[in-house]
Amino acid sequence: MRGDAAKGSDNVRELVLDTETTGLDPEQGHRILEVACVELWNHVATGRAFHRYINPDREVPEEAYKVHGLGWDFLAQYPRFHEVAPELLTFIGGDTLVIHNAEFDMRFLNHELRRARHAALSTENVVDTLALARQRFPGAQVNLDALCKRFAVDNTQRDWHGALLDCQLLAEVYLELRGGRQPGLVLTDTPGGGSDRVEIAQRPRREPRPHAPSEAERAAHAAMCETLKNPLWTQ
Repeated sequence: MRGDAAKGSDNVRELVLDTETTGLDPEQGHRILEVACVELWNHVATGRAFHRYINPDREVPEEAYKVHGLGWDFLAQYPRFHEVAPELLTFIGGDTLVIHNAEFDMRFLNHELRRARHAALSTENVVDTLALARQRFPGAQVNLDALCKRFAVDNTQRDWHGALLDCQLLAEVYLELRGGRQPGLVLTDTPGGGSDRVEIAQRPRREPRPHAPSEAERAAHAAMCETLKNPLWTQ
């Protein structure tokens, strides 16, 4: 699990991932009830996403409901994790995961994958944006809302924690943590479509501004100098 920005060659595919759960510890019987991934190419969102609500096979505690607003009455209609796991793994495809507080989500995700008789995902192929933000802004608040505020990312729709929305916000925050879009550069985000090319924006040519003083300005300057007592240039 890495706290640095992902390094690699051009055409890098990453998946921003987030989960919502019934609680804090899968070892105590808590389950994933929502999972989402947003696809990035060269750290920029492409618009492709994976999003599923999941029947957790248990009640949702009140304290968890207050966070994400997802209750049993709503979730009971959706498939269980083992039913969506193959599609999720296909979407991830072995590429790098970008997660805020990666340890939490990876514990739940791998717990669910083992229950569904799938191999656990490697934690080595994960970028933890929480660790990355702590390195960049030591001592500052680095939760998702705080980072959205710092980078002027619009999070006004975030009344509840939601896996898909949080992925979309984190994708923007991650781009800013890596340095953001550079002025004058146009980045293509189409896989294999020349995303390693950059175009320099052409600016209109402007004539140089005149800087020579006018006669009136020269006269005003000379009159001001006459008022000075013992100026340095006479000593």
